[in-house]
Amino acid sequence: MKLGIVGLPNVGKSTLFNSLTKAGAQAANFPFCTIDPNIGVVAVPDERLKLLGDFSHSKKVTPATVDFVDIAGLVKGASKGEGLGNQFLANIRECDAIVHVVRCFEDPNVIHVEGSVDPGRDIDTINLELIFADIEVLERRIAKTSRSAKSGADKAAAGQLKILEEIKTGLEEGRMAITMPPYDDEEKEAFRQSLDLLTDKPVIFAANVADEDLADDGESNPYVAAVRKIAADQGSEVFVISAQIEQEIAELSDDEKQEFLEDLGIEKTGLEKLIAASYKLLGLQSYLTTGEDETRAWTIPIGCKAPQAAGKIHSDFERGFIKAEVINYQELLASGSYAAARDKGLIRIEGKEYVVRDGYVILFRFNV
Repeated sequence: MKLGIVGLPNVGKSTLFNSLTKAGAQAANFPFCTIDPNIGVVAVPDERLKLLGDFSHSKKVTPATVDFVDIAGLVKGASKGEGLGNQFLANIRECDAIVHVVRCFEDPNVIHVEGSVDPGRDIDTINLELIFADIEVLERRIAKTSRSAKSGADKAAAGQLKILEEIKTGLEEGRMAITMPPYDDEEKEAFRQSLDLLTDKPVIFAANVADEDLADDGESNPYVAAVRKIAADQGSEVFVISAQIEQEIAELSDDEKQEFLEDLGIEKTGLEKLIAASYKLLGLQSYLTTGEDETRAWTIPIGCKAPQAAGKIHSDFERGFIKAEVINYQELLASGSYAAARDKGLIRIEGKEYVVRDGYVILFRFNV
């Protein structure tokens, strides 16, 4: 999973990236301090792994990971080359989802590129740049497809041209592609998805607040309320963070971190909130494997069947799939051993139609 972190300059974007990845991306109180996109690989927090690793006396424990891409602050006109321009829109295109950091705090010492704090306006600014970039892509595609339709060289061109024009009209009306209903026809919808539009990517809003607004999850912050309304209208997720607090948390040990969170009156770090929101938005879950050599989490789509889940480990596992031995991780831990779990009848044998569930430990049997 790759998440692109976007936002206007000085909204706390690079500070958040720093705290999530500890990668040390430059953060400063002026626009465009991130000249090249920074990429950080972050382990997905999962307490189940340590429990299973101890259970199996595993030599190593390997969590699932997320790639974060810190993309330079966008400004009005980015799609036309303003600020640092189109190159950063291209970086967003490579991501599975967009994390849109929105400033929801007042601080006279941190300048705002627009001169004031207004989440609705800031979100519109970013959205419009994504829309303009997509319209430019569609115009080029329409011109090419139109030529194919007229010449008759491509029989599918006429239908594709209609789809392209419908989406372009929606964008010109100010709608994000992701809010447009999918096509009933599978072939039409597949074509639409193949366009890989920026405005068709799922969005997670990170409402960046002052630390005093964390305890009630931003409920008393009118800026956060505005972000939540916008997110509800476009089917996005929202999580509340203080990028500054996250940076402090990143420097603490696990024990210190827990004590710090308790003092603040919050249960989860921003990273944990973001991962949960990302998995929910993208429809993802994790199954687990465990043994003496390794305990590991594997990220798969919700609804994934056993052979495809096995293929995440190795393509040979999918091709030669025979069966899957599955057990809920809690039942396995409570049993004390695989042998005891088998004796209790807790390990089930599943075939090719088994739909994998989150938090289940799986042992795949396959032919090479």
